Amino acid sequence: MSNAGVERGLTANIAGVTVITVTRWQKRFADGADIYDAQRGGRKPIYDTSEVNRFIAFYCQTKPLNGYGRWSFRWAENELRLHPEKIGGCPSRSTMQRILNQHYLRPHRNRYFLQICDPCFFPKMKPLIELYKNPPKNFFCFDECPGIQILQRIAPDMRPGDDKSIQETWKEFEYIRNGTTDLFAFLEVNTGKISASFHSNHTKKTFLSVMSNFIEKFPVDEPIHLLMDNLASHCSYEFCVLIAGHCKTACPQKDQLNSQDKRRHWLQNKDNRIVIYFTPFHGSWLNMSEICFRLINEKCLNDSYSSPEQIHRAILTFVEQWNKYWAHPFSWKYDGKGLHSKTVQRFTSMLNRSGESMTLQFLTKECRLMVNLINDYTQWVQPEHWVNLYETMQSCEKELRCNIRDSVQPIVKQKATNAVDQLLEILPIVIAKEKHVA
Repeated sequence: MSNAGVERGLTANIAGVTVITVTRWQKRFADGADIYDAQRGGRKPIYDTSEVNRFIAFYCQTKPLNGYGRWSFRWAENELRLHPEKIGGCPSRSTMQRILNQHYLRPHRNRYFLQICDPCFFPKMKPLIELYKNPPKNFFCFDECPGIQILQRIAPDMRPGDDKSIQETWKEFEYIRNGTTDLFAFLEVNTGKISASFHSNHTKKTFLSVMSNFIEKFPVDEPIHLLMDNLASHCSYEFCVLIAGHCKTACPQKDQLNSQDKRRHWLQNKDNRIVIYFTPFHGSWLNMSEICFRLINEKCLNDSYSSPEQIHRAILTFVEQWNKYWAHPFSWKYDGKGLHSKTVQRFTSMLNRSGESMTLQFLTKECRLMVNLINDYTQWVQPEHWVNLYETMQSCEKELRCNIRDSVQPIVKQKATNAVDQLLEILPIVIAKEKHVA
């Protein structure tokens, strides 16, 4: 860029360095130097690559302390001082930290995730994605956030400017707990506007009241589309009666809707004025109302509140300002691509690492999910993932069978046995079919 006459400031910006650096190197070019740094002196590294790799393997173990916990730098330093043969040396704490930082390793950190375990997850996900891409009028996402703690810090916050030594906001550690509150929120998909209300509980009665009040805001002939999760009250018979009343249609008798699946099927009837959509089990991330709670958490819940009224007022004020100034439709771009293979890979990893400790309910759901993927979505999963799953199932089949045999729940035991048998029976067939196609 210098040879082409590009201005120094632009060169520095593109190269990601300072203007002083550009100037210094241009002078070196003029003196006949190349673009490489000259050989520098200094001490040779104490630990070579093999020792660094052994330290990483040592420090990044899962539950190294006799089946629990993780290393701290202090504990690891003490352990290696007593047993340096484990990695061939005893690095200091600062060296340990430098090695981990160089490799972007954070073994002390963890995060939550939701493993897909609904056997019908993908057939349920597809229509929701289509809804987000082409949302109908009056399409709302609903969810509840129960048990929001009302915390009052015993001392006011300290902020930059209050003290010369403060560079960020400080919060008092001790707090007074002033109870909890339950937040009910609707997100309008087409506008991004939020409707929120607070209640002292989230019982079925409260849920029905919230739903009735919300529906009554619309003209009696206006279609409404509502997306929600699978909480028991969301697919109760009383909710079916409520929806039927607002739709001015007859609700089937209770004995005709005597299961949650039947009630969900009736609530999703597109002939009704009010249509209910349900996320898959363990699929709360498919509910766009989670955006409401993330915004409210970021903007409101980190402050100190002395009463339920105070936190209600703060959140409702935020919602009012959001709807007036900042509300906008959120662009849903996720299409589920790659999730099928990832689901198979994760289940394989879980079996390989801790299949014997897997609950039978989870094992049953996962095996049924794998069978459904084979039957309906085989082309979305790479053939080697099926091979890896089959080999893993074979290697840990004995442990799985022992775990099933030791169960004291006959129905759970039978369901798990059938699910494992079905998966082991169908996997060789799909692998052979894939090899034949290849």
